Amino acid sequence: MIERFIEKQIQELLPTGKAIVLIGARQTGKTTVLKKLFPNAVWLNGDDADTRQKLTDSNADKLKSILGNNSTLIIDEAQRIENIGLTAKIIIDQLENIQLILSGSFSFELANKINEPLTGRKWELQLFPLSYSEMCRHSGDFTENRLLETRLLYGYYPEVVKNEGNQTAILKELSSSYLYKDILTWENIQKPDKLERLVQAIALKIGNLVSYNELAQMSGLNVATVERYINLLEKAFIVYRLGSFSRNLRNELNKSRKIYFYDTGLRNAVINQFQAIGLRNDIGGLWENFLLAERTKYLAEKKMFCNRYFWRTKDGAEIDYIEELNGEIYAYEFKWNPNAKSSFSSSFIKEYQPVSTKIIHRENYMDWLKER
Repeated sequence: MIERFIEKQIQELLPTGKAIVLIGARQTGKTTVLKKLFPNAVWLNGDDADTRQKLTDSNADKLKSILGNNSTLIIDEAQRIENIGLTAKIIIDQLENIQLILSGSFSFELANKINEPLTGRKWELQLFPLSYSEMCRHSGDFTENRLLETRLLYGYYPEVVKNEGNQTAILKELSSSYLYKDILTWENIQKPDKLERLVQAIALKIGNLVSYNELAQMSGLNVATVERYINLLEKAFIVYRLGSFSRNLRNELNKSRKIYFYDTGLRNAVINQFQAIGLRNDIGGLWENFLLAERTKYLAEKKMFCNRYFWRTKDGAEIDYIEELNGEIYAYEFKWNPNAKSSFSSSFIKEYQPVSTKIIHRENYMDWLKER
């Protein structure tokens, strides 16, 4: 079994008298992690109608009867249970020495239902697909680096990693059966085909500035609906937005954004493009998406909380990625080809100095993505 870094983070929170809320996309391994850490827990699933009935408008006596002598209660897909926040509050406040764990695959539904009742009573963690760092620890740096092109094509979903040879079929099933499940369930979307076209349009634009007007034209939706759907896709942990860095220079773009996928395999699946790296014309954007997805996981593992941006001016000067940490600015350029020429904007360096700069390519990316 591949050890996940979130296992240690969960163990460090025990026991605290607070609920642990584990969120993340479907099929990223939430159930596997929790069953490994808590093999004897009472397990309830919000997808089950009986469970929803038991836990909706419950009380302390009912909850005690469910738990029996057990001290750990796990409620999976908790966002599907009405008033789950109030039920969780009863468990924490009225049942002594009980560790409550809630997991969910759609963050805003879960968050909206628990944030107010559980203010000061919860820890929230996000589980991603497997990471480069985790796989290096599992199979070794040499093996993982040898598989770089495979990871770019097929990504890091656990079932994909564990089933070499069947990656395409698994990703197609994942993208068709699970990708939109929560969004369609909670939002009662009437035109799922246009949602799918929007996701495809986003996939074709990775690495580039995204215009909601352009996405609207490509998907057949209006601009307001595009923005709403993108917000939902973020809450389902399918994509995330990266905003532009803008402080002082007059010609900086300050309202632009880029959109990336949490997993490059899923991105390739929605547009059905699994050609070998050497045959692709999108390797620049694919490499950029891969690096940013893995950097997101690395920062979560290291508990490094920083502001993240890209930078671009109206005349076309740009920097692929910026991190602002403790008042320091770190600027990065991404190049698949180690020999490609690259330089950083002199106007940016002058305006925001001191700035640390680095070019990340396929021969030096390793230390940037895994624990040193």
